[in-house]
Amino acid sequence: MELKVINIQGMDAGVLQVNDAVFARDYNEALVHQVVNAFLANARSGNRAQKTRSQVAKSTRKPWKQKGTGRARAGMASSPLWRGGGRTFPNTPEENFSQKINRKMYRAALASIVSQLVRDNRFIVADTFNVDSPKTKNFIQVLKNMSLSDGRLLVIVSELTEDLFLATRNLSNILVLESHQVDPYSLLRFDKVLFAKSAVEELQGQFA
Repeated sequence: MELKVINIQGMDAGVLQVNDAVFARDYNEALVHQVVNAFLANARSGNRAQKTRSQVAKSTRKPWKQKGTGRARAGMASSPLWRGGGRTFPNTPEENFSQKINRKMYRAALASIVSQLVRDNRFIVADTFNVDSPKTKNFIQVLKNMSLSDGRLLVIVSELTEDLFLATRNLSNILVLESHQVDPYSLLRFDKVLFAKSAVEELQGQFA
C-alpha cells in the first residue's frame, strides 16, 4: 500500500510504498489489550511495603486469659484479625508484576495498532523532520504549517537531535521518540502520530 508523504511546510511530497503486513493488518483488539496491559505491568516497580505480625510494634503478651472471660480467644495484639495488627500476606518491595509476552505477539499488536492509525487518518508521514534551532516557538510554527498544532502528538524520528529535544521538552502534549523506542501504549494514547520517512523504513525493518 501507499502512504501520503508531506514536508514540513505541509505540502505534498509524494508517496511511500509500505508493507501491507505491517500497515494494512486487521485490528485485533484482544491482542492489543493483552500486550498493552503487559507493557504497563512490566513498567511497575515494587514500591510498597506492609508489615507482618512479627514486624508491627505490638506487645506479645496475651491480652486476657484463655478461658472464663466470655470473650473470643486472643493470643496477641499483633494478630491480623485486630486493628493495627500485621498483614497476613503483606506487599513487599520485591513484588514482581511482570507478564511475559512473546515477540511475535508484541510485533503483531504493534502492526495492528499502526494499521488502525492509518485507517483512522491519525498516521502522518513527513519526508524529513528536524528543527534548525532549539526554540520551542520555531517547533510550534512547524506544527502549524503541517496542521498538527492541536491535540496530543507523538513524533517518531530515526535520530533525536539535541535541537529537537530542547525544542520539545517543555511541551506537555508532545512526545518525541526514536524509532526503536516505539511502544504500543504511546501509539494509542496520542491523538496523532507523526513519523519521519526514515523512521517508517526502520519500523518496517523491525518486522522483517
